[in-house]
Amino acid sequence: MFNSLTSSSNPTDGDWGERLLNTVASKTIRYLFTQSESVEVFVQCHPSSKLLQGSIDSFKMSGRGLVIREDFRAEELSFQTDAVVIDFSNVLRGKLTLKQPTQAIAQVTLSETGINQAFNAELVIKRLQNLSLPALSDISGGEFVSFEGIQFQLLPNNGVRILAQADLSNGEIVPISLSATIAIERRRRLVFCNPKFEADTVPESQWKISQTLSAALAEILNHMVDLDRFDLDGITMRLNRLETQDKKLIFTGYAQIERIPSSSSSQ
Repeated sequence: MFNSLTSSSNPTDGDWGERLLNTVASKTIRYLFTQSESVEVFVQCHPSSKLLQGSIDSFKMSGRGLVIREDFRAEELSFQTDAVVIDFSNVLRGKLTLKQPTQAIAQVTLSETGINQAFNAELVIKRLQNLSLPALSDISGGEFVSFEGIQFQLLPNNGVRILAQADLSNGEIVPISLSATIAIERRRRLVFCNPKFEADTVPESQWKISQTLSAALAEILNHMVDLDRFDLDGITMRLNRLETQDKKLIFTGYAQIERIPSSSSSQ
């Protein structure tokens, strides 16, 4: 394989190794996801001869339509690493392995549609069913509730409106409407700050119970959206900043890459 690559490339060109690494890296990263529309990797290595020793100035990766764990879709994901040291002999075997950990600047874009699809995932639905809320017993005569039909509407200035309905153990269905501001906690968790009950879409007779349930749902969501639940093996992400923009939620942060996973745990 080595001979065929070197003989088919211009000896003075020196970029055959970069092309090979781009191909191997793109294939490896694509396999980390259940589904991907596109994955592109660009290697920066000057002079290119350093690549033979496994020394790379940086990796740039960009992907679109990436699905994690079958149900969680990122519209876009991009990252750029610091200097990387790889095992180039493994690249010749079609594998990408790091000789030492590295960090990358990362950006993730989620769409409003993708966020709402995620709330139909089995993993999420299970965490919202048959929940015990003792505060309900005095209001409704029962304390178990399931939250269903959750819909997110992304608003400017990191705002969000959350619509849902609560199915109570006594059979009552209660509409829920609240607004909040999305923020980052401990660089890994999303929290919904200053939740406010919105009465416009709720019958007046249910205002009291809907307000109680709205606050409860916001608190439940605060403990659900945690990056550690979605880390790929060997890759840890941390968030520095988020913003809502044109029905999209955009995160920027960094990834600590200990090793390149062989495949996605969702497959």
